[in-house]
Amino acid sequence: MRHFDLVVVGTGSGNSVLDERFAGWDVALVERARFGGTCLNVGCIPTKMFVHTADVAATPGKAARLGVDETLDGVRWPDVRDRIFGRIDPIADAGEEYRIAHEDNRNVTVYRGDAVFTGHKQLTISPNDGGEPETITAERIVLAAGGRPVVPDIEGLAGLTYFTSDTVMRLDTLPRRMTIVGGGFVAAEFAHVFSSFGVEVTIVARSGAMLRAEDADVSARFTELAQQRWDVRLHSKVVRAEQIGAATRLHLEGPSGAEVVESDVLLFATGRRPNTDQLEVSATGLITHETGYLVVDEYQQTNVDGIWALGDISSPWTLKHVANHEQRVVQHNLLHPDEPVASDHRFVPHAVFSSPQIASVGLTERHAEDRGLDFVVSTHDYADIAYGWAMEDTTGFAKLIADPDTGQLLGAHILGPQASTLIQPLIQAMSFGLDARRMARGQYWIHPALPELVENALLKLPLK
Repeated sequence: MRHFDLVVVGTGSGNSVLDERFAGWDVALVERARFGGTCLNVGCIPTKMFVHTADVAATPGKAARLGVDETLDGVRWPDVRDRIFGRIDPIADAGEEYRIAHEDNRNVTVYRGDAVFTGHKQLTISPNDGGEPETITAERIVLAAGGRPVVPDIEGLAGLTYFTSDTVMRLDTLPRRMTIVGGGFVAAEFAHVFSSFGVEVTIVARSGAMLRAEDADVSARFTELAQQRWDVRLHSKVVRAEQIGAATRLHLEGPSGAEVVESDVLLFATGRRPNTDQLEVSATGLITHETGYLVVDEYQQTNVDGIWALGDISSPWTLKHVANHEQRVVQHNLLHPDEPVASDHRFVPHAVFSSPQIASVGLTERHAEDRGLDFVVSTHDYADIAYGWAMEDTTGFAKLIADPDTGQLLGAHILGPQASTLIQPLIQAMSFGLDARRMARGQYWIHPALPELVENALLKLPLK
């Protein structure tokens, strides 16, 4: 049984733990799927490459109001797909080749296969090539094994063809009709992508709004706009699925009773779960939350000495920028155990790359109310700034939540063009304690530019 100084399970952000400072360590790196993890292969990067292409495809539908007549002549789906994965797949392959063959990694042993705990800090790896399982142990273990899509238990689904976010981007052909089950950010992004390519999209959501985890005003506005663009079935539950020829038929329980939705492609966007169960973490004494995420402290340390965790296996945010931050924390704490640093999860931002874009950081208004905080709110529309006029945007807005006494921002929420970029100075202000008054008047704001949306929202806060 081989013993290592360090075992890293997962090659997303976990792969970045290893640098030249670990050259003197005997390291094992374990990966069951493609190198690069969720973000590179099935998450952030390919989806945003599809989103950008969809944004381009959608421009004719918005151009006429500006006096420009455009047409979409067609979408060459195989070319779109192959351009994207023609860039991504070689990166994943090169990352694996680097760890296996490059002289910088002579101290790194790469295991390709499924790993499960079979004892205290002991992993048994079943190789992907069908070879004999191998058991290894380690002084230190970093778990960065990510998560996977959840598919609900639905009568009749077994044996049917369906897709998740992990598989839908590699479709052979573009369907005429697609049903997306779910109302969160994955559903919103893929609905935008495929509808921009000419697919008829139906969304089936159990709740009464899309993106219900967002601030209530943002969720309500996005739901309103989504209903204008897609066939959105709210308060609807899938009770049965069946195959009818080449089509998939879903039987729903909706507000009006029984409903039926039929499509060529069925996509489940019903959340993700951490891969703790696949690792059988209880065999080494690790504790998980009820939701399956590994319990870690502020140093990313689990309850078992010498085992750390980062990313989607332990962080409910399931965001690459969070995983990268936690990776840096774990890396430092491995190298400097007597001088540990803590993760900073105070102001974790996120964005939804649909149309319109959404970006958020900090508390929603509902969360502030639930905490009993004293707060004030301001909103400002894109339509009320000069560049918003130029864009003819009539639906976007920024919403800020702040402490009325100190002016410290508690939350920021933007719906509209370039929301994911516009929110960055607000993240910076919250992270470094810059109050709204100084932020609004202590610097220049380029006129006319989109950041004036943020400037005006700051100035409208009714501070004491």
